[in-house]
Amino acid sequence: MAEKIQAKKQTRSKVVASKVTSRAKQSTSGFLDFVRGQGVIGLAIGLVIGTQVKLLVDQMVKSFIDPLVGVFLGTGKGLSSKVFVLTINSKQAIFGWGAFAYMLIDFLIVALVIYLVIKWLKLDKLDKKKD
Repeated sequence: MAEKIQAKKQTRSKVVASKVTSRAKQSTSGFLDFVRGQGVIGLAIGLVIGTQVKLLVDQMVKSFIDPLVGVFLGTGKGLSSKVFVLTINSKQAIFGWGAFAYMLIDFLIVALVIYLVIKWLKLDKLDKKKD
């Protein structure tokens, strides 16, 4: 009798193990199909390259454009150091408009670079749905 119970337990264990293995294979297969079909690897590569382009543009704006704008504004300092001070009674509020303008210029240059790369590589054509 104990042998029959032991045999049933082993059979159930094998059935459960078989189901778990089957579902794991299905999940893995589905994930790999998703990665291939949705271009996740291309997205990851684009993210890494985009991050590096952003760092490059940040440095370009900091090294060249900010000091150049500072020269046109008549100060040796860059644009990011410009502030507007509002005084009411004895309280002051300092608005860093130069830092905001600096970040706006940075954003516009990054957006332009991304636009030009997409047009140059004709990646906008790949995004169109196939009929």
